[in-house]
Amino acid sequence: MGKLKKYKLKTHKATVKRFKVSAGGKLMRSKGGKTHFRRRRSQRSLNALSKLQPVDKRDLKRIRTLAPYLGLYKTNPRG
Repeated sequence: MGKLKKYKLKTHKATVKRFKVSAGGKLMRSKGGKTHFRRRRSQRSLNALSKLQPVDKRDLKRIRTLAPYLGLYKTNPRG
């Protein structure tokens, strides 16, 4: 009997666009609420929206299921 075939897992592309892996290996997300009603907010609160937040550990399993190869490969490898 031959080897069992390992199947490739499909990546959920919207998940890959929303999350990044930091240099230390943490899964990071951006904050929401950046597109609407920005004028009434202070500059300090707008700057806080641009910073990345670590993903809560309760959500890690779901994100890893949707994007199993996130952070494993470089998008633009130097060759």
